[in-house]
Amino acid sequence: MALVVVGSVAYDGVETPHGSVDRMLGGAATYISLAAGYFTPVKLVAVVGDDFAPEDAGLLASRGIDLTGLERVPGGKTFFWSGVYSADMNDRTTLRTDLNVFADFNPKLPEPYRSEPYLFLGNIQPALQESVRAQMHRVKLAGGDTMNYWIDDFRAELLKTLKDWDFLLINDSEARLLSGEQNLRRAAAKIQEMGPRTLVVKRGEYGAVLFRGKSHFMAPGYLLESVFDPTGAGDSFAGGFMGYLAGRRVALDGAEIDFADLRRAVIYGSVMGSFCCEQFGVDRFRTLTREEIEARYEEFKSCTAF
Repeated sequence: MALVVVGSVAYDGVETPHGSVDRMLGGAATYISLAAGYFTPVKLVAVVGDDFAPEDAGLLASRGIDLTGLERVPGGKTFFWSGVYSADMNDRTTLRTDLNVFADFNPKLPEPYRSEPYLFLGNIQPALQESVRAQMHRVKLAGGDTMNYWIDDFRAELLKTLKDWDFLLINDSEARLLSGEQNLRRAAAKIQEMGPRTLVVKRGEYGAVLFRGKSHFMAPGYLLESVFDPTGAGDSFAGGFMGYLAGRRVALDGAEIDFADLRRAVIYGSVMGSFCCEQFGVDRFRTLTREEIEARYEEFKSCTAF
């Protein structure tokens, strides 16, 4: 049983108050896959150019990530993004976005991927997300994320896509934009009516809020001594969240998901997001162990029990 992850594999250029890196491995699907891979087997669907370095493919493969679905375009260049973070790293300014081969990305799932039970759809055009969902014959739990651009300019397409999702992970401003409600509780109720029964609203350093039906759960952010680079933290959260659920084999028999499993998934998401921030890009995942993950999970428990 594996989690299929669809989205971007990219190179990033990042400047933070701690320094800068001109070119490093990035992309939403990269962070999601690396984080999820600590909990469950992952099958990646993305596109790169022939400039994609063998050592970067090697990192993904070394984590047990199936790269059969990683399309390589001869003569093409991999998606590139660069940006600068503010002094408190709560805001960032995009300096450059070169879609390159990602501009023509039309995900086609290898046949072995299509019978997997779990699917996470990264931030791509809603019609493409719908197309991938339709290729999955036996999916039991499917969902993903979106962004302001799709909410504003592709709203009808997005709403059609969301009808077939079990869960949605977005930040608080996106939740308000999508729902038209400023109050998060009312926003969550409206979004759940659109299709996803489970909603996670990510709030950056302030944690996340989980909604399912009339129940909700509030998780704090982890207090890091130093945030080195927040790039990919939200995607790492998503990987931890969905990876944990897939590792637990939830929903395989069609049974209702235990709300306790969802709460634990949110905490594991927060754990993975916090580790991501400790070094530039994916570097923390090069050395991170499952033992470290479990120790931080237990720390979360001890800090929030009362």
